[in-house]
Amino acid sequence: MTLNFRSVVLSTALGVTLSPAHADVNIRFLASHGGLSPHELAYELGYFSGTGITLENVGYAQGGPASLVALAGGSVELGSAATAAVLNAIAAGNDFVAAYPSNGINDEAQSIFFVLEDSPIRTIEDIVGRTIAVNTLGAHLDYVVREALHQNGLPEDSANLIVVPGPQLEQVLRSRQVDISAFGYWQTTFTGAALQNGGLRAVFDDTDVLGEIAGGFIVLRRDWIGAHPDEARIFVEQSARALDFARENLDETRAIFGRVLAERGENSEVAQFFTGYGVREGGLPVERDIQFWIEVLERQGSIQPGELLANDILFVTGDSPTTN
Repeated sequence: MTLNFRSVVLSTALGVTLSPAHADVNIRFLASHGGLSPHELAYELGYFSGTGITLENVGYAQGGPASLVALAGGSVELGSAATAAVLNAIAAGNDFVAAYPSNGINDEAQSIFFVLEDSPIRTIEDIVGRTIAVNTLGAHLDYVVREALHQNGLPEDSANLIVVPGPQLEQVLRSRQVDISAFGYWQTTFTGAALQNGGLRAVFDDTDVLGEIAGGFIVLRRDWIGAHPDEARIFVEQSARALDFARENLDETRAIFGRVLAERGENSEVAQFFTGYGVREGGLPVERDIQFWIEVLERQGSIQPGELLANDILFVTGDSPTTN
């Protein structure tokens, strides 16, 4: 389903202006079921009004890797994926830039691995040989499981992961089709709804494994940034501004969240369970957000030491990345 967002008025206090002759830029993206990306919130708040930037929802992505495939193929202008998936895509030859953190993990917003209350699974060691439902493979939840097992001295591939769409995570767990359902940090709405129904118990979460860190990134192509440097800068700055708005105005953000979900034909009731984006104040990344996963991928042999550098991948606000 395609959703064309309406234009809204931007406060003149922003002081954001573009030349009247500047061409309008339409940014196509894939949405996430039950989710609202920070740039979508920024658009709803009017932060792009008067900048020439419009957003167009051209459907849904099953997960981050699918979003990056669409970005590489040119069917969208931005992607959204877990950091490890972004790095793998860059290592595979895609000239992507990590624009800003789409979400982060902290004590308020995190990915949680749930079992039924009567499950014998109580520790990370107990997940060996168990079946875990995740939204997609090769992304955040996949790598969190691998890293959790590694930190406990266990083979990284000793749990069985299967793909289950976010809206079905609770169902497959309660019907005992899987041993564990992993609700991602971007799926706190589904987490809240599942907990409201009772009978679930958390085994671990990704902050136990990773600490506070960016969970994933909004990704742009470097050639697109080169063609639209002003819009790229404004897009990143105003999306980060929306992240701060959400932190400071949670109830209003939930109301916007619910309205947009209703307009998409989704269940708007889950918006009440939104707990925030989990991104640090200011909404912009730090080097560890990228470097942690570079070191993991180097350890696993997925990339060569020194092949990827965090500073080459991160968007520098106020000054677009250089063209390679």
